[in-house]
Amino acid sequence: MKKVIISCTVIAAILIGGLVFIQNVNLNRLGADEYYTRIEGQGKKIEDKADNGQKYVSYEYELPAYDQEGKKKTLTFTATKQLREKAYLSLFVKDGKGVTSYQEVTKEELPEKAKDKLK
Repeated sequence: MKKVIISCTVIAAILIGGLVFIQNVNLNRLGADEYYTRIEGQGKKIEDKADNGQKYVSYEYELPAYDQEGKKKTLTFTATKQLREKAYLSLFVKDGKGVTSYQEVTKEELPEKAKDKLK
């Protein structure tokens, strides 16, 4: 009986831990290189249809981005909405996949070498 209770407790802890992990960790950012950029321009509006006929709009951006060391790379990515002009972004980039995720950051959060390049 004691073994059954311990087993159930361990299984419940693993399930709860797994749920918390899935909700709080963006897997697209794991193992990705981080680059920093600033939104310049409106982005290219792309309209398309899903297989079910539903229309959707996305915006494509091609911008220079810099890593922590200040090395430049031109990156292309899409967003489901038009991004705020002059906003700073942290881009997460994986080899072979390109930009997998992004988030807006403040100028103070930028590494010094990237900040110098993005003035």
